[in-house]
Amino acid sequence: MSRLYTDGLHISYGERLIVKDLSVTIPDKKITTIIGSNGCGKSTLLKAITRIIPHRSGSIILDGKDIGEENTKRIAKKMAILPQAPESASGLTVGELVSYGRFPYQTGFGRLTKQDIEVIDWALDVTGTIDFKFQPVDALSGGQRQRVWIAMALAQETEIIFLDEPTTYLDMAHQLEILELLQKLNKEQERTIVMVLHDLNQAARFADYIIALKVGKIVKTGTCHEVMSRDVLRKVFQIDAVIGEDPRTNKPICITYNLLKGEFENEKVSPIYPTTAIAHR
Repeated sequence: MSRLYTDGLHISYGERLIVKDLSVTIPDKKITTIIGSNGCGKSTLLKAITRIIPHRSGSIILDGKDIGEENTKRIAKKMAILPQAPESASGLTVGELVSYGRFPYQTGFGRLTKQDIEVIDWALDVTGTIDFKFQPVDALSGGQRQRVWIAMALAQETEIIFLDEPTTYLDMAHQLEILELLQKLNKEQERTIVMVLHDLNQAARFADYIIALKVGKIVKTGTCHEVMSRDVLRKVFQIDAVIGEDPRTNKPICITYNLLKGEFENEKVSPIYPTTAIAHR
């Protein structure tokens, strides 16, 4: 049985229901990517699972317990999240930023212990940022900063890491660098990685499992070969895709696509559902 899953999950912002009756299982020690069009609920789902935002009803179960009933620090020792737009680290050195990942383990005045410092240095080393430890975060390139934020998540020493579009604003080389780092963490340390990606080919290349969402509901889950199909992409993105095979990875790739006309161009799918019948938690 998986450590983490949702059951009948409803998530809303005010009266706007973003995710409706969603039940999904996150495979242990695998890389899971979540795909879908803008506004379909990908980021909202990550925020709810990691308790950044509350869910309206349903359950999020981690290690057999509802996360809503768990102690915050205990959850923070099990799950870490790198949001889409991390808060500014202006004025901080790299080492200071990464030290924030040790918060769940601190007591009293919050001073770093010898073990904390060892974990921080390990996180910097494994992400290739140890040489930047005493440099200002603001002085780093976009790819370097992203690796530092990942180091902070690693310093939290969780077995599950969530990342919301970790390659946003990075060039192609730095995108690949970040994704290969996450793949290395998964393979060598068996970290469970869950991330939202917009690039379908990156999602297929690096994922063991893909969740395809449309308007807050699951269209398809499964391996990249099961999800990266012409029919699924047609339903999720309203595109007519040509799917081939990557000669280096043997994973499916979207070679080209056209916007669908006719049957989909007039399709109106509203993300807003009445919430009055849904019980508040």
